[in-house]
Amino acid sequence: MKIGVFVKQVPDTETKIRTKADGSGIEIDGVKFIVNPYDEFAIEEALKTKEKAGAAEVVILSLGPTRVVEALRSGLAMGADRAIHIDDSGIVLDSFVTAKILAKTAETEKFDLIFCGKQAIDDDAAQVPQMVAELLNIPHVMVIEKFEMNAEKNGVVVHRRIGGGAKEVYDVKLPAIFGCEKGLNTPRYASLPGIMKARSKPVTTLKALELMGDSKPRTGNRNYRLPPERPAGKMLQGTPEEVAKELVRLLREEAKVI
Repeated sequence: MKIGVFVKQVPDTETKIRTKADGSGIEIDGVKFIVNPYDEFAIEEALKTKEKAGAAEVVILSLGPTRVVEALRSGLAMGADRAIHIDDSGIVLDSFVTAKILAKTAETEKFDLIFCGKQAIDDDAAQVPQMVAELLNIPHVMVIEKFEMNAEKNGVVVHRRIGGGAKEVYDVKLPAIFGCEKGLNTPRYASLPGIMKARSKPVTTLKALELMGDSKPRTGNRNYRLPPERPAGKMLQGTPEEVAKELVRLLREEAKVI
């Protein structure tokens, strides 16, 4: 069994973001990058599936500049077997082009199943895995909270939450793509031996230009701006009655919400 995992490297949520002067994006100088948190659940589920399946291989993929190899090494340190870095030099990416490149790579690798995070925390687009599934003409379930493989290892039963506390249960034939989020598992920490082993595990580099064919971006972003800073909070002093009275006055006269 061959298990693929899509991984994206994203800015740390604690990083101070600065937009470019022309509003075309964010300045990446000084930005700390991390593995997309939802992708860590995908890596963990891939490793757990391998442990249950026996003979299996976990391959993690990431599309981006050279620095994304650091994210791939993190996945290898957790226990993945090998990694594929798809160099995005010289191209403009959107969700469609990204999906085309990942689908082409997945098609070559012939994965039996693919895990991914439910969304990346940088753009929150949550589009790529579904597009990859459509391009490969295979099923996808977004987002799962439980994953169980059948005895024949050719299908799985997955659960997903829907509104009102109800759940949906899907019996899915492989190959298929599954989106992961918090609650599905607890990602393991990379051990020291794992970190040492990760240095010698293979990382193959592919060129996105050679995989995208004649695909062109269908969407673009412009006018990046930071949200306005929030005004400072107010601390109310006094007895509970005085505080409640002043709070009501502020809500009525300043916030104008009552």
